[in-house]
Amino acid sequence: MKWTRRMRPIHAKAKWIILVAGICLLLLILFLLPSGKVNQNKATWLWDASLIRSETEEIVAFSGREGITTIFLQIQQEVADEEYRHFVAAAHQQGISVHALNGQPDWAYEEGRRKGMELLAWLEAYNRTAAPEEKFEGVQFDVEPYVLRRWGREQAQVVEEWSANMEVWVQEAKRQGLTFSAAVPFWLDSIPGPRSADADSFSRWMIENTDAIAVMAYRDSGEQMYELSKEELEQADELGKSVWIGMELGDTEEGEHLTFFAKSEQEMEDEALRAAKLGSDHNSFAGLAVHHYQAWVHKRTAMAGEEP
Repeated sequence: MKWTRRMRPIHAKAKWIILVAGICLLLLILFLLPSGKVNQNKATWLWDASLIRSETEEIVAFSGREGITTIFLQIQQEVADEEYRHFVAAAHQQGISVHALNGQPDWAYEEGRRKGMELLAWLEAYNRTAAPEEKFEGVQFDVEPYVLRRWGREQAQVVEEWSANMEVWVQEAKRQGLTFSAAVPFWLDSIPGPRSADADSFSRWMIENTDAIAVMAYRDSGEQMYELSKEELEQADELGKSVWIGMELGDTEEGEHLTFFAKSEQEMEDEALRAAKLGSDHNSFAGLAVHHYQAWVHKRTAMAGEEP
């Protein structure tokens, strides 16, 4: 009897040991389980197409190191088709998709529709004669009429003309088998859509009518970049479309809070990863779109020069 009483405390202690061990094992299993995959794909805008004449190898190598999977390359008349062919083929060899890029603020106006069609006509002629590895896979329109004075006076009418142009351009791109994307400001979700559409905002209309959008969510915080893009990501989740979260690296007079220009390399990397982690909760998240290639190279070069 005395022996039995003496064993009871030992039994209770053993239960606690087993319980604690079980909790530790569970925490260990949870720690070792793979976390949600982070989409670290990146895109970049390359505005100075003349760089591909002499820097194709450098651009492609840089893109490979930085995880760039898509390049939005501006189309300029001064650059020959053969130079585009050489660059696109080199990029494709490294698994990088190249999309033709262009646009001006007044392309949103009814009379600007012709300019967009000229770009698409050039693309069709180019791709028709290009080898498979030399073809552009998509096209992006960067049309920003809100920088012009007419936006303040006739915003609703500009939206009507802009959306009408977009419909024509999208249909033509679709006919050619091109992926169509648009660069848009984060606040476009506060602008009413065209009168003839059911969309409750112009950003939703853009998502409905394109394959992808790049949200210019320029801030020096990954969380803020995500928050400014969140509504578009949620809408794109619903609609089965794609969204790039824009990230600014260039020098701008609009405010230091809009860019990583003055931030350290580590800050830039940390915030980019934070935005990517948050964005990866959405099926629509295509990756970060970094503005722009030359600013990115300058950032890396400047930071390397500062190392002791």
